[in-house]
Parts: sequence; C-alpha cells; structure tokens
Amino acid sequence: MATLNKFTKTLSIDEKAEIKEKFIELDANKDGFIDLHELKDALNQVGFKLAGYQVREMIDEYKGKQLTAFQGKLNLEEFEALCLDLKSKDVASTFKTVVSKKENLETLGGMSSISSEGTTHSVRLEEQLAFSDWINSNLGHDKDLQHLLPIDSEGKRLYLSIKDGILLCKIINHSCPDTIDERAINKKNLTVYREFENLTLALVSSQAIGCNIVNIDAHDLAKGKPHLVLGLLWQIIRIGLFSHITLDSCPGLAGLLFDNERLEDLMKMSPEAILLRWVNHHLERAGISRRCTNFQSDIVDSEIYSHLLKQIAGNDADVNLDALRESDLQSRAEIMLQQAAKLNCRSFLTPQDVVNGVYKLNLAFVANLFNNHPGLDKPEQIEGLESIEETREEKTYRNWMNSMGVAPHVNWLYSDLADGLVIFQLFDVIKPGIVNWSRVHKRFSPLRKFMEKLENCNYAVDLGKQLKFSLVGIAGQDLNDGNATLTLALIWQLMRAYTLSILSRLANTGNPIIEKEIVQWVNNRLSEAGKQSQLRNFNDPAIADGKIVIDLIDAIKEGSINYELVRTSGTQEDNLANAKYAISMARKIGARVYALPEDITEVKPKMVMTVFACMMALDYVPNMDSVDQNNHNSSANNSN
Repeated sequence: MATLNKFTKTLSIDEKAEIKEKFIELDANKDGFIDLHELKDALNQVGFKLAGYQVREMIDEYKGKQLTAFQGKLNLEEFEALCLDLKSKDVASTFKTVVSKKENLETLGGMSSISSEGTTHSVRLEEQLAFSDWINSNLGHDKDLQHLLPIDSEGKRLYLSIKDGILLCKIINHSCPDTIDERAINKKNLTVYREFENLTLALVSSQAIGCNIVNIDAHDLAKGKPHLVLGLLWQIIRIGLFSHITLDSCPGLAGLLFDNERLEDLMKMSPEAILLRWVNHHLERAGISRRCTNFQSDIVDSEIYSHLLKQIAGNDADVNLDALRESDLQSRAEIMLQQAAKLNCRSFLTPQDVVNGVYKLNLAFVANLFNNHPGLDKPEQIEGLESIEETREEKTYRNWMNSMGVAPHVNWLYSDLADGLVIFQLFDVIKPGIVNWSRVHKRFSPLRKFMEKLENCNYAVDLGKQLKFSLVGIAGQDLNDGNATLTLALIWQLMRAYTLSILSRLANTGNPIIEKEIVQWVNNRLSEAGKQSQLRNFNDPAIADGKIVIDLIDAIKEGSINYELVRTSGTQEDNLANAKYAISMARKIGARVYALPEDITEVKPKMVMTVFACMMALDYVPNMDSVDQNNHNSSANNSN
C-alpha cells in the first residue's frame, strides 16, 4: 500500500493513464494480469527500453522471491509500482517524452480546471479518424445533421461538430435506441444556451447508459476538448457495439460453449472474451489451426482476419484470401480490408491500425463484424435462457454501477459482484472512508481465493448493516453464490443510499434526507409554480401518465416544457410517450436520472423515488459534477 501511495504522488495523471492503457491492451484475456514473459514488450511500450538480460533478471527476481500476488503474472498495481521504481532510478530518461510524443499522438496542454499546469493530454489521431468515419457512415443520412456532416477526411472538424450537442444526442440514440426523446433536443434557433442544454442532455443520458463521465462537463464538450470528446465517444460507441453480444440478441452464442460449460458461464465472460471465442470458433470451422488470443499482436499480419472474413461471408459475397499472397503487412492489411468492405464492414480500421495492433479500433472492428455477420447457427431451443436474460432492473443497476467508474467494468451482475470488490467501491462513494481497505482482499491467492472472496462478501454485508440497510436473510454467501433476489436487494439499497447521500450532502442540514421529505418538496414545488398536480407517495397511480414529473420539471425550470407535446388521453401509448419526454427533459435540466420511461408508466416506486430525488438535488446545486468529483476522488484515495 505504501508503494502505491508513493506512486500516486510521483507519476503524473497522463503517465498513469498511459500505463493503464498499455496494460489493458496487453491483458489479452481481460483477467486483470499480464504474463511475466510479456514484461519486456510492456515496458517498451511505456518507454522503458531495457536490455533483454535486465528484464530476465527482473523476472527471475519476481519468481524467486514470489513478489507477485499471482505466480508468473503482474496485475496493474504491480506493473505501476514497477514503472515507478524504474522511473525513480531514472532507467528511462525519455519516459515522459515517450508518453507525450508518441507516433500518431497529438499533445494538448492541460485544459481541465483540475489539471495541473503543464499537464498534457494525448489525442490519438487514428481514433479521431475512425470515430469521424463511423459517424459519417452511420449518421450521414440524418436530416438534422446536414449542417455538420460529413466530417472532413482527417476528422479535424469532429470537435466543432460536437459543439451544438445535436450530434452527440444522435450518437447516443444510435448506440442505445430511444435513450433520448428527440422532442427534447433543441434543433432550431440554437443560441449558446440552447446548445449547452443539448450537451447537458447528451452528457447525463450517456451516464444513464453506463458511461463514466467524471471530470467531464458540458463546458468541456462545448470547448471541444479532444481527449475528453474522444474518451466519451469511445464509451458510447463501445456500449452500442457490445449491446448485441448477448444471448438475447444472438441466441447462436450458445454454440460457443464448451462441453463442460453452461449458459451462466457465457454470461460471466466479458464481451472481449466472447469475441475472442467467436473468432476462434470460426477459425476452427474453417480448418485453420491458428488461434487468436488478443486483438493486438495476433492480428497484425491480417491472417486471422482474412480467414475470419472468408468463413463468415456468404458464398455470393466474393470474399477471398488474396491478402495472404502479399508479403508487405500494410499492403496485406489493405487487401484484407477491401474484403471486409464487401461485407459492408470496413469500419474503424486503416491498414496502419491493423499493422500497429491498435487495441480499441481492432476490438471495434471485430465487434462490428460480429454484429453484422455472426455466422452462428441458431439452436432450436436454449434451455434455461429465460432465467438468465438480463431484466430491465438489472440493466439499470449495471449502468448505474458502471457510470460510477467501478473497476472492473460490470458485465453481468451476479458474477462480477461475487468477490465484493465492486460493492466496496460503491460503499466508499456513498460514505467516503467507511471501507477499511486493509480488511479487503484485493487480490486472490490460488489456494485461498474461494475463502477470500467469501470473506469480502461477509464484510460487504457488515458494511450494509452499518448503513442500516435492511439485510434480513442476506449473508455474504448469497452474494458469493450470485443469488439473484438477494443480490438485487443489496444493490437497490446501495443505489437508494447513493441517491439520498447526494441529497443530504447538498442540503447540508446534518440530517439524512428521507423519502417523506422528497414527497413534501415535490408538492411544495408544484404548488409554488401553480401546478394542479400533487404527489401522495411513490406508489401514486397518478404518476403513470407522466404529468406530475413533467409539471415538476416546468416548476424547476419555468417554460422548459412544451405542453403541446404532452398527451392527455391516458392510454398506455400516450402515457409512455409522456414518460419518455419527461425522462429526457429531466436529464436536459441536469437531473442524473437512471430510471426508464416504463418505470414511470408502471409506477415502480423504487425508481420513481430516484427520479424525484435527482430533481430535488437541482434545487441545491445546478449540477452534481462537483459532488461526484469529490466522491470519486475520495473513493480513489481510499481504495489505494
């Protein structure tokens, strides 16, 4: 722990970010480790050019003294500590130069209000180009974007195109359809203020679908800060690409299971791991002995891609293996991408991106191939599918957790929470300092990992009891086993506590806010604004048509609601339309709403409470960025 604290003080934000990015790229199977035999390559990529014998001596020392938590592997914390040690010994005098002046990177002076003077941010030109091309291809037909698209061939106008917020809203809806009600987007008479409203709507909506937007606000987007724009775009695009890699969207995924596996095992896998298995499935069907273990070094020669494209293409697509006759890797990559174009899947990559093994863009390329040409046989019947399909409630909770910036990313609630680590991070956001990190097993030993994870879960239940959660009948074993009902009960109480903790801190009364006070505030606000609506409780059937929420938004921000768009028939269809408008308008005024329109029309009291609580928060502060930032910083400091 002392080493890591020293590290945090010594390396700059960008150096840490670069190390983390390279670590993630090298972690092929996404298990949180890199093998020691990859150490030389890993150190090279962050600027430590060491002789082979020096690296071998390091590896021998790690093995001989058992300095790593997992034999033969390094986790991110250990790799960071190693980089700090090498930097402190001045092993690589060019370290900072390598980080800030890499090939295909532009550097920009620190632009964030929290950045220290002199900080530089890396902007990958290949990402700028790839995302611009993706936007042109997928949204170029949209009549509302004719004033912005196409973005120029080098992507330089990307940041200007984001400025009015319309494009960003459209990108979100492309990745997650119907997230934003189009009626809430300002499309005409765009003043700076109305553009800012669009950016707020887009930013809060991106958080609702699971993006981590800590350190980003609408002002950053309006200024077109490249590193923040690219980071947010990648999160949104990635969510859209991965949303189809599910059994619900593609039942044929069941065919990727090995003989000794169950559907639950597939649900536990990350989208990246599923894509690797999908690629290897098709290589096997094509009779190719080679296998893919990562989307960096393994794909640079285009051989795996060429065989994959040939296998998933229909007979009439005329896809061939001509690329493999070319010896020059860049020329070979170009020929391979021409084959991908025959499948309308030449997205994200240039030949150089293939040869350089650019992780994000190769991952996006493969995900896009999967979404358009999975090439999997649909099984006649998938036994047990109904019991593991993600529910609306599970999805909402998962998005909330991911938007908090938890690590690792939550893909499937029950497996990803089973070691307690994500739960501890959420506790620390809700009440900074409550987690005694010395009691937490952050890494698990091979022989005791089952007991260590159970001990974590037991401690998580203890913390819930400290916060007066209702945990009758819930034990650490239930979380460890992935008991759905009991795990959801804890997650709901975490989300409720988070929402109320924000209110309490903003109100600054010294007393916790309770639901009764929220109802009272709602009615006072409605009455003061001359609205006829009133709220009895969060089970009130009157909530179903959305009008109470709509009236409250107009009470908070007078004139924001266009009442000509509000439907009055009371039919299920009109109620849903009102609820969609209400959710988007709430986000437009800055309310961090995670609930879905159906939660309003079906009067789900838990989620309805969070809607009103988030709007109540706006009475105390225009937005919650500063509070979220304090929470995040506190959580990061304590977890370190």
